[in-house]
Amino acid sequence: MPPALCPDLSAIETATLGHFLTEGFMAPAIQALIPDRRIWGPALTVRLPGVDGSALVEALSIAAPGEVIVIDRCGDLRHACFGAVTAQAAVARGVAGVVIDGFVTDLSALLALGLPIWCRGRSPVTTRNRQMAGHVGGTVTCGGSMVSRGDIILADESGVVVLDPATVAENAAIARQMQHAEIDILRRLKAGETLKAIQAETKPDDDGTRRSLLNLSFRQQRGQP
Repeated sequence: MPPALCPDLSAIETATLGHFLTEGFMAPAIQALIPDRRIWGPALTVRLPGVDGSALVEALSIAAPGEVIVIDRCGDLRHACFGAVTAQAAVARGVAGVVIDGFVTDLSALLALGLPIWCRGRSPVTTRNRQMAGHVGGTVTCGGSMVSRGDIILADESGVVVLDPATVAENAAIARQMQHAEIDILRRLKAGETLKAIQAETKPDDDGTRRSLLNLSFRQQRGQP
C-alpha cells in the first residue's frame, strides 16, 4: 500500500487492537526508544543477517516518505545495525520511523535527531558494509511476526503491530469505537460505579472475555451476533 493510501491511524492505540486481535503483534521486548511517539505506515522490509549491514544501505536509498523501515536481524543479539549516520539517512528520506528486531547505537545522536525508533536495546558493537547477504523488500520476521513490504505498521508506547492492508480500515474503526467507549467507562468509574457492574452490561464473547459496550454495539449495528 502506498503511504498516501494508508488510513489515518494517529488516534489508534496498539493496546486497543490487542483487545480484539491476536495476530501481528511483535515481541514486547521491542519498545520505543523515544517515549510518547506513534507512527504508522507501509513497511519497507529489510533482512539483515549477522554483521552485514549492506542491505540497510540499499533500503535507505529507496525508502519513500511515510514508509516504516522494518529490520529483521535474523536472531543476531550482539551487533547494532542502526546509529547516527543511518538515522540521518532515514530522516533525509522522510521515513515515518524504524522498527528493529535488534539493537541500535549512538543513543545521544538518535535522541537529538528525534527519529521514532523501536528496538530491543543498545550495543556498542556495530554491523559492517560487507555486501555479502541480506535483501530489501521481501518477507521477513520481526519480533516473531511475519512482515511483507506494504503491510501496515502501527507502533506506539505499548509496542508494535503488523496490520493487513485489506482490513486495516475496518480494524481501525472498531478500535476507534472501543476507545470512545472507554472514555465513558472511565467517567462511570470516577462517578462511583464498580467495574463489575459495568462489565455485567456487556455480552461475553465465545472465549469468555468481555469487550467494551460500544464495541458490542458496533458489532450489532453490522448485523453480527
